[in-house]
Amino acid sequence: MADDTEYVNIWMRPERPARGPRPAYSRAQITEAAVRVADAEGLEAASMRRIAAEIGTGAMSLYRYVPSRDDLVELMVDHVTGELRLPGRPSGDWRADLTLIAERYRAMRLRHPWLGDARRVRSSFGPNTLRLLEFGLGALDLGPPIDDVLVLFGMLNGYIDDAVEEELAWQNEVRRSGISREGWMGRSAAYVHRLIDGGDHPMLARVVRDARQPHMDPDARFHYGLERVLDCIQAALPRNDRL
Repeated sequence: MADDTEYVNIWMRPERPARGPRPAYSRAQITEAAVRVADAEGLEAASMRRIAAEIGTGAMSLYRYVPSRDDLVELMVDHVTGELRLPGRPSGDWRADLTLIAERYRAMRLRHPWLGDARRVRSSFGPNTLRLLEFGLGALDLGPPIDDVLVLFGMLNGYIDDAVEEELAWQNEVRRSGISREGWMGRSAAYVHRLIDGGDHPMLARVVRDARQPHMDPDARFHYGLERVLDCIQAALPRNDRL
């Protein structure tokens, strides 16, 4: 079992030492360089050695500012979370507040595809992450037990993450193959119709015959699913706060 007795959260570490020369770089400069590399080449490319080269220092020098790569990833995630630009407090309209989170979080995730590889089970609660948490949980603080609030907010986050990952996967597939989603569906039509004609897949037949959602553009598809998630959240809220 790992010994965590000497672990110090990155947010507890002062950016500047109390004594000694003025640091040549800021934590923000290092973080921004790492985000630029990850945006262009993926999270794995944003190694400590690579980021040190990007800012013009040695890899060992970088550890004076950021003690580990896990700390660097924490800084990167919190930095881009700050792009959500949420209000200081919930508006009182929980549905509008959660829609705002969903739309801005989706846009941020699409700008930074590497975030899916940076997710951690635990969080060290950076300042921007805390603002998101306070706003989102606060919007749902309408009477349910706090455990229910956590589950409901988790439902929203899970939907956003799943929807974005599917959207990014399709973007990658189109780049790889040169075939659009519609083109792929056209190529698969003969096989799908053979399955339907066999009569053993009635739900697939309903999807092909009646479903609109697969044919929507990404924005419409995202908002269609988001409304269903919000409806489920609404059903779990006290009756007076459902609207």
